[in-house]
Amino acid sequence: MRVMNKTVNVVVGTPIYRRGAFVLDKFLANQKEIQQNYPSSALVLATEEDDFIEELERLLSSWDLKGKVISFTVAKPDYARNKAWNLACGRETIRQYVLSQTEAGYLLFLDADMTFDPNVIEIMEREIQGYDVVYSGYRLHKYGAYDVGTGCSMFTRGVLEKLRFRCLEFKNGELIGEGHMCELNLIELGSRTKKGFFLSIVHYKSEKEAASVTPRPLGLLRTITNSSAVRYPLIKASIIVRHDITMRLQYLVYGFLAAIRSMASWAKEIRRKVFPLHLLS
Repeated sequence: MRVMNKTVNVVVGTPIYRRGAFVLDKFLANQKEIQQNYPSSALVLATEEDDFIEELERLLSSWDLKGKVISFTVAKPDYARNKAWNLACGRETIRQYVLSQTEAGYLLFLDADMTFDPNVIEIMEREIQGYDVVYSGYRLHKYGAYDVGTGCSMFTRGVLEKLRFRCLEFKNGELIGEGHMCELNLIELGSRTKKGFFLSIVHYKSEKEAASVTPRPLGLLRTITNSSAVRYPLIKASIIVRHDITMRLQYLVYGFLAAIRSMASWAKEIRRKVFPLHLLS
């Protein structure tokens, strides 16, 4: 493991836990490619599992990756039970580490259950010019939905100094995740945010099952649903009613679209069987 120095311009930050590290070899191999393409970067892995630290340090060394493993403690209300607190606290620990221990101009969050275009840093650094934050979207596993969230997101040092990562859990068990809370914070700060599908990302559900996305225009529907004018009132309303309206609406829309696609495919197959091609020619 090579430690960071003052020449690091981009820190890649990844909260990680053993159970969720089911494609860790793929992730680290991808990180090796990323560092080779962008030498002035370093990887920071944040874990709450003390017995995982030494193993992660060995892996960084074996892959000859420049970086560091840091630990954190999950701070949450006594009644809180959701695992999303681990992710929020991991991101916040990385944010504080970047500001206090490095001079990096950017923090790039890349989740450990994904692999990315090896030129991800160059792509995101290009896209963030004129903005404070840039998100590149990826496929979710439910309904084939897409998310433009924190799993691939770059923050400037300036905006990192103004926000913090947190989530909000109510006593009824409902949760407003760290991604939505960060987005709310950014809007209230007046930050300049850019969203799109700027690079290829593979999102793994298991070692053998994954969903991928390639660069593409955001599209009208996603442009509208990802706009601050839509997201801000939805997140605020979610907090007021103590239910994640934003996520439920997202899955409702994508579930409806998936049902339409399925029906269209079914109708096409029926037409093919009932009206064979030779009868239509």
